[in-house]
Amino acid sequence: QVQLVESGGGSVQAGGSLRLSCVASTYTRNSFCMGWFRQAPGKERERVATIYTGGSPNYADSVKGRFTISQDNAKTTLYLQMNNLKPEETAMYYCVGRSGLCANNPDNYNYWGQGTQVTVSS
Repeated sequence: QVQLVESGGGSVQAGGSLRLSCVASTYTRNSFCMGWFRQAPGKERERVATIYTGGSPNYADSVKGRFTISQDNAKTTLYLQMNNLKPEETAMYYCVGRSGLCANNPDNYNYWGQGTQVTVSS
């Protein structure tokens, strides 16, 4: 069982930056995917970025060039650097994990953090 705890959310003006962190309770072994999803009020969960062990990051088209997902060498902390934030990106951001390859469907992730709120004002 892997527990995920996010931090780093907050309020920022449009064009600003935030860095989210997600600490995993255990080493996320090989063949494991971690990532970030977000959910705005009244909207479905949306994949933001994912990274598979030893693989390249994968981003939603809407965040390419502005967001960067990374992981520490110990594979216990996941980060999401968010630059040039937009008001429409106001949402609860969730750290997720699953054994095996990454997936676009949030239902395929069995590990979820409690979420951290990101609010972007215009």
